[in-house]
Amino acid sequence: MSLRKITVHPGTQLVEHVRGTFSRVLEPGQHRRPRKATYLTVPTRTQVAHVAVQEVPTADGLTVRVSAAIRWTLADARRFVEVAEAPLDVVYLAVQVALRDAVASVAATEAITRLRVVVPDALRDAARATGAEVGVDVAEVVVKDVLLPVELRSAQAELVTARARGQAELEKARAETAALRSLANAAKLLDDHPALAQLRLVQALPYGASVKLTVE
Repeated sequence: MSLRKITVHPGTQLVEHVRGTFSRVLEPGQHRRPRKATYLTVPTRTQVAHVAVQEVPTADGLTVRVSAAIRWTLADARRFVEVAEAPLDVVYLAVQVALRDAVASVAATEAITRLRVVVPDALRDAARATGAEVGVDVAEVVVKDVLLPVELRSAQAELVTARARGQAELEKARAETAALRSLANAAKLLDDHPALAQLRLVQALPYGASVKLTVE
């Protein structure tokens, strides 16, 4: 950096202040540098900020654990450095509040569907409105993980297991019924045809056995 010029690298902007007063925003490239100028660097590339896991209460008194991610870019460099000490923290707070508002009115069993389908749009809108105030452009808010309480997860696992067990028992009963029906049909056929019964008996004998016929 020379005393008369300053270079701004790609992926950044510089907010220039001269004698403590905002002067301009410098885009990538080389610019003349006034005397007494100071600079703050702000990133312009798309970034992803991860919202830590939140424990969100539901309408039935339980809590679900939710994590999210925010995809954002710089919207206004001057606002980004002047309006808030930590602009992303302001956006985080908006997402956290929106999460609580969206889940507070539903039961824990409905929370997963709501968080996957309805809530992302509400989170994005809340984050965008707040982000615009601090120079942040929010492109997307994604709900990553939703964990139900341990007790509810156990209950759901037991329900799935019970359904699978019941289905297995039903299939077993159907197979036994079909087998009994087949045996009943075979018994009726043997009763109607005694010679066939004798032939079946001979077929069932082990190899090498002898048959003794008695004529009465």
